[in-house]
Amino acid sequence: MATMESLIGLVNRIQRACTVLGDHGGEGMSLWEALPSVAVVGGQSSGKSSVLESVVGRDFLPRGSGIVTRRPLVLQLHKIDGGSDYAEFLHTPKKKYTDFASVRKEIADETDRITGKSKQISNIPIHLSIYSPKVVNLTLIDLPGLTKVAVEGQPESIVEDIENMVRSYVEKPNCIILAISPANQDIATSDAIKLAREVDPSGERTFGVLTKLDLMDKGTNALDVLEGRSYRLQHPWVGIVNRSQADINKNVDMIAARRREREYFETSPEYGHLTSKMGAEYLAKLLSKHLETVIRQRIPSIIALINKTIDELNAELDRIGRPIAVDSGAQLYTILELCRAFDRVFKEHLDGGRPGGDRIYGVFDHQLPAALKKLPFDRHLSMKNVQKVVSEADGYQPHLIAPEQGYRRLIDGSISYFKGPAEATVDAVHFVLKELVRKSIALTEELKRFPTLQSDIAAAANEALERFRDESRRTVQRLVDMESSYLTVEFFRKLHLEPEKNTNTNPNQPGPNADRFNDNHFRRIGSNVSAYIGMVCDTLRNSIPKAVVYCQVREAKRSLLNNFYAQVGRREKERLGAMLDEDPQLMERRTTIAKRLELYKSARDEIDSVAWK
Repeated sequence: MATMESLIGLVNRIQRACTVLGDHGGEGMSLWEALPSVAVVGGQSSGKSSVLESVVGRDFLPRGSGIVTRRPLVLQLHKIDGGSDYAEFLHTPKKKYTDFASVRKEIADETDRITGKSKQISNIPIHLSIYSPKVVNLTLIDLPGLTKVAVEGQPESIVEDIENMVRSYVEKPNCIILAISPANQDIATSDAIKLAREVDPSGERTFGVLTKLDLMDKGTNALDVLEGRSYRLQHPWVGIVNRSQADINKNVDMIAARRREREYFETSPEYGHLTSKMGAEYLAKLLSKHLETVIRQRIPSIIALINKTIDELNAELDRIGRPIAVDSGAQLYTILELCRAFDRVFKEHLDGGRPGGDRIYGVFDHQLPAALKKLPFDRHLSMKNVQKVVSEADGYQPHLIAPEQGYRRLIDGSISYFKGPAEATVDAVHFVLKELVRKSIALTEELKRFPTLQSDIAAAANEALERFRDESRRTVQRLVDMESSYLTVEFFRKLHLEPEKNTNTNPNQPGPNADRFNDNHFRRIGSNVSAYIGMVCDTLRNSIPKAVVYCQVREAKRSLLNNFYAQVGRREKERLGAMLDEDPQLMERRTTIAKRLELYKSARDEIDSVAWK
């Protein structure tokens, strides 16, 4: 089995790494929270600071009246093999403190940096690590002392604020509660015990510590508490004798203080039989042993949490993209792969795998027919306009049989109206395709991390769509022009025979050449032209969509980025790298995820290797 120091020391290192990476909060339980630690809870002036200093064996905490601890202090003790004691703060990572008076000053200064020189509190913790061959591996969290009333300079909410802050730590199921109570006060009024009972009713996470045993009234003792008769916990109570204020004023060192504490218990008629289970040194070993037991019990759940988080981090890295290689070949390959990913999404829109392509059919099925119906043929082929066009086409020589020039002018004029709807159809499909390009870029997950490449692809795709639109316009204009350039002769030959069959044989009625200015004659011409234009309209209603799809949609699917591919292939490494510029926030996010992933993998491997030896 792994030694106690190796397992707890590993947890300490993992917790410190979590702290450096900011992995100690957020949604769900973080690895930091999953690893057990000890929260030191007590009322003001209960002796919390002295207990911590006794456990560490160093005088390093600020002292004074009122609220001295105004920010949580996360204290990690690291046992080292030989050498001098030193300390490090997370907020000054490159600085080692060997003078512990400087540590005390830095704690006070760092507290003031957040809270100011007031009596306010802050839940932003200070992280301190102490390395010494004389300590046991342990993580202790010193919390502000619980109080019952606000003093001058404090907000009325200070009592509730402190309790809420302390609760936020001790409510966590992996938090071990070190409840500090002074022996010279009734244990029933202990703030620490009261809170511990609320959050840990079974008492399995609570260790009781009695301080100031030496300050009890003569003739009284705390045996009922220490032996579990007045208030029983699952774990044994530990008595502590701290340095007196006089000792502190005389700078009595912690080694001498520990010796005096041992002598006190050994020579005490009340507590002599409990000597082996009293004192700061015993408390540190007791906590360390219990931590090792808890850690070993929690290993399966810790490993499960680590594996779950590793899967989540890998999925997040896959979503935002892995780091890009720096050589030009890899960069070119990446750019082309990203373009193909966009192209796949774009084609899915067109082919029906994603919404959007149906809007093109909507242009053909609704917009084009509606535009054709609105063409002003009724006005153009009115009897008055027909008469005007035919008369102008005849000039000084009236037509002899049928007004062919008049027919041609009326047909040409009518067919020219089709150019508007034809070009509008081209433009409408162009707009849909541009919108699908924009949507496809936004929906291509792989592209989201590369805003420059997104812009380049959008510009290249839109440029290609402009070319396709121009070709499509020319094509539909040709279709319209074709209808004008050659008329369907059979249609008019059939019309020419119809009057002969219906010619009135009444000699009193004028012949076909005599009704040049007859309304029925012009009305018939208008009707004939209208029938022919109807036939042309049916033809164009079918051929315009074919031309648009062929020139725009088909080409967009086949060669939307062909020119872009050719340009990218000729670009130098620097320009390729510039195309793969990422959002700085995304790069920072990836770096953070990668570091957390490395931490969790390392933690899993180390726990596996240490826990079951």
